[in-house]
Amino acid sequence: MNDSVYAAFLSLTWVVAGVLFISSLKGLSNPETARRGNGYGIVGMGAAVLAVLGLAFLDGSAVGNVGILVPAIAIGALIGSVLAARVEMTGMPELVAVLHSFVGLAAVLVGYASYMSDEAKTGLLLGEIWLDVLIGAITFTGSVVAFLKLRGSLSGSPLLLPARHLLNASTMTACLGLAIPFAMADGTGGLVFLLIMTLLAGLLGIHLVAAIGGADMPVVVSMLNSYSGWTASAAGFMLNNDLLIIVGALVGSSGAILSYIMCRAMNRSIWNVIFGGFGAAPPAGSVQKQPEGDVVATSIEELGAELENAKHVIIVPGYGMAVARAQHAVRQLVDVLKERGVTTKFAIHPVAGRLPGHMNVLLAEANVPYDIVEEMDEINPDFPRTDVVLVIGANDIVNPGAQTDASSPIYGMPVLECWKAKRVVVVKRSRNSGYAGVDNPLFYLENTRMLFADAKVGMEGLVTRLKVGKAA
Repeated sequence: MNDSVYAAFLSLTWVVAGVLFISSLKGLSNPETARRGNGYGIVGMGAAVLAVLGLAFLDGSAVGNVGILVPAIAIGALIGSVLAARVEMTGMPELVAVLHSFVGLAAVLVGYASYMSDEAKTGLLLGEIWLDVLIGAITFTGSVVAFLKLRGSLSGSPLLLPARHLLNASTMTACLGLAIPFAMADGTGGLVFLLIMTLLAGLLGIHLVAAIGGADMPVVVSMLNSYSGWTASAAGFMLNNDLLIIVGALVGSSGAILSYIMCRAMNRSIWNVIFGGFGAAPPAGSVQKQPEGDVVATSIEELGAELENAKHVIIVPGYGMAVARAQHAVRQLVDVLKERGVTTKFAIHPVAGRLPGHMNVLLAEANVPYDIVEEMDEINPDFPRTDVVLVIGANDIVNPGAQTDASSPIYGMPVLECWKAKRVVVVKRSRNSGYAGVDNPLFYLENTRMLFADAKVGMEGLVTRLKVGKAA
């Protein structure tokens, strides 16, 4: 195959792979077509990798590198397969953050390799290298901090340094300003400027994510996804790879759009999330209200009796359900309630869990019918007509203080208004505050009961109780 024929084949492969990636994003937009969307993405990526390997074989000077490239791909594929097979749903947010960090680190390394190559460098190429390393360094360190926060190794509370906005702006200005002496320098001099900028960008990535509170972590994961996409796109320009440009733009734009949608659902500015974060100090002079009343505990027997007499039930899943791996037990509960003629729905908050769509994925894994899963805006009007709301491991997303307490760090965040139901039962292992570190007045309301239990154990016990009651 001559060069011109292979070049045409390569261009066709890029087009086909790009279409497959677009189809993948479209499929992933709906749980019912998500599996098909994943398949499109796998086929598209496989075609791209094979095409690049073919290009290396065609280029005689690169054939020697294939002996290194193929084993590297095989080792990476093996590690990725093992991680994907072993990871639990509770560990999925951390895995996503780690994968984003790999993209950022790869971009930084590719940028340095491009600069240190013998290829003649135009001003445009130098600008592409600079931008690639800048975004890659921010993505890498920011993703590592996000991983540590999601894992619990770092506190979910935001790190609020004095004059942090000025510090961020100054650091970014320095990173951009260093581009001028970098472009004018040669060899070692330019490498020194590139290294200084990389360190500054890395520190900026650490500070940006460290200053974001726990309740905003789903948006952070989405934003880091966007950063990794723009990093890949910048690398595509640097390497003159059309497919990398296309894929990076798709990932970057879709991540940014998702972040905007989530912020809009939370009634927050995306800039406020990136540079502020829930958990920030309340306004000066304000004192956060302390919940009044007593926590009233309930039992599986009492809750079972209430569900037996209920006509309408809404289940609000949260991260506690993911931790306990209780989604299958919850599905069994739904089946039992359906047999009794009880109308049951799920209420999903945009930022429930630790990453976008976390609860939707859990419910899909348990084969929960998607037609009974509703988003916050759809289901909030139904709470006043609901007999029992079962909150499973959720906290911040059902906090009435977000609407009533102006001193609360999460004030203004739209929440699921479950307290308007006749009865609210919160399934938690303890009275501890949520990921945002805010106490929840819901626990102290007259119509609220607390079932202190592991979510899986509690749901399995409840299913047994209802089945026994039906048999009796």
